[in-house]
Order: sequence, then structure tokens, then C-alpha cells
Amino acid sequence: MGASSDWPIKLRDHELELRPLRIRDRRAWDSVRNKNRDWLEPWEATRPDMDSHQPPPSFVSMVMQYRREGSALRSISLGIWLAGTKRERLIGQLTLSGIVFGAMRGAHIGYWIDQNFANQGYTSRAVSLMTDFGLNQLLLHRIEINLRPENEASRRVAEKCGYLFEGLRPRYLHIAGDWRDHLTYVKENPKIT
Repeated sequence: MGASSDWPIKLRDHELELRPLRIRDRRAWDSVRNKNRDWLEPWEATRPDMDSHQPPPSFVSMVMQYRREGSALRSISLGIWLAGTKRERLIGQLTLSGIVFGAMRGAHIGYWIDQNFANQGYTSRAVSLMTDFGLNQLLLHRIEINLRPENEASRRVAEKCGYLFEGLRPRYLHIAGDWRDHLTYVKENPKIT
């Protein structure tokens, strides 16, 4: 397992690699997102009516935004890649966002996984890699995972990765067309007192 805080950030755990999406990854990203549209839709962030007139960004502009945010250490979005015997395969995406230094030194993690690779430990391994990076490389004080109460799989990921339940946030994020309650799980850095 290795990590560096220089952009582009790449994290690895055996056959699992977290790395930034590249423009040439468009076909892989489009394929996995299209196959998983129904699987992901109940958990996906949506735009409130006031923002709904704005079209979603193109893949190229999304990748460029990820690069800018990542190199500035404001938000780090990485594809979850599984190395195979012939080629690597995109199986999900993970973001450490809302990175704040100074007195807070915190961030939050969000993720999605291809349904064909769910419940196999890949999401937990990816979250653990990013958590270790945030706590040990960026020296963050705390990282949050905010999840919908009915998302049992995400709850298991948070708990398996050592996150502790902190509380309920009513109407926290706009998901699947409405403001949804979220449970907040937190992991604090024992090295920072």
C-alpha cells in the first residue's frame, strides 16, 4: 500500500488502484455508469429546482474540474480500478471532498461502486485507502461519511472502516429529487490532539 500527496495522487492495495480519471477513460466511465444507472439512482446527488436548468458537465469538463480541485487539494476524486490479467477495469469512484485545513482540518468521503463488484470488499478497501491518505498524508483531524439511513451497504462500509456513528442530519443533501436525511459517521485522527 503506497501513497503520495503530489498530484496526481495514486493509491494502491494489491490489485486495487485509486487514480484520477483521464480523458481517455471516458468510454470505461460511460459504460459502467450506464450499466449501473438504476442501481445508483436512489443514492445519487441531484440538483434542487433552482439548479436544474444547468446541464450536467461533459466528461471532459468533469475531468478537468477534478484535476483543478485535486491539485489544489480541495477535493480528490479518484476512479477505483481493478487490475486484471489483460487490462484494468473501472469499478467505481471515490471522492474526498470539502477538504478544509486550518482549525477544522476535515473532509468527507463519498463513493459509488459497480453493482457487479458490490459486497466483495472493494468499496471498504478503497475507503480505507482514502481514509489512510487523508489522516496520514494530509493530516486531517476528522473525515466524515454521510449516508442515507436506508443504505445498509454504505453503513457496513463505514463501520468496517472504523467510522463511528455521530448522529442524524435532517434534510442534509439533495438526493434522488428531494432533501434527504443522512446518518453521519466519523473517523478522527488519533495522531492529532
